Amino acid sequence: MNKVVLITGASRGIGGACAKRLARDGYQVVVNYKQNQPAANQVVEEITLQGGKAFAIQTDITNERAVVEMFEQIQSQVGPVTHLVNNAGVLSPQTRVEHMSAQRINDMLTQNVTPYFICAREAIKQMRASGHVERCAIVNVSSAASYLGGANEYVDYAAAKGAIDSFTRGLSLELAAEQIRVNCVRPGLIYTDIHADGGEPNRVDRLAHNLPLQRGGTAEEVANAVAWLLSEEASFATGTFIDLAGGK
Repeated sequence: MNKVVLITGASRGIGGACAKRLARDGYQVVVNYKQNQPAANQVVEEITLQGGKAFAIQTDITNERAVVEMFEQIQSQVGPVTHLVNNAGVLSPQTRVEHMSAQRINDMLTQNVTPYFICAREAIKQMRASGHVERCAIVNVSSAASYLGGANEYVDYAAAKGAIDSFTRGLSLELAAEQIRVNCVRPGLIYTDIHADGGEPNRVDRLAHNLPLQRGGTAEEVANAVAWLLSEEASFATGTFIDLAGGK
């Protein structure tokens, strides 16, 4: 089977690490990005220099029509998507619920929840057309915030990731009879640039001592879990959650 994996938000952080890891595992990697073309191109270059196959595609995945066109372009270039990593997400500056506007909350849901549904919808269509539906899989990247709550900082983000947890469970049940597996990873304090988006670049260092493992995690550690869930080694896992939060 020609394994084609689409990773949303793959120009940096967890998405970029997943792209590099999955390329080593023999996938044709599609690096989706919204704005940072140089970073996306760098991920592709690193993959190709190691003998892997990858290309970058710019798409704002909050735009439904653009998502449909992205999947059409992928299919025409390398074949149907057989694996999907729903990873792209945003974080707003830290604040308490009492200071959140409706616009902020709606933006958080629009950018962190709806694209997962739409990308999965289009991926499922191509998986069914691949001729190997029983070997196809989806991994959603949620967050430990979904069960920790994000109090005083990111309750809106935590709620959005709680929606991804519910989405994972529901979609896994819808697709189980077709053997399309849907699983989820929930990273905790991971060293990525997203913390800078929230206004505190060194947040992991500030909080890592509170974790049982006494350290923050790496994007590569998350990518390893994603790779396992996509692989045939996880062939009996669906609706499964792997928490990568240092013991929290």
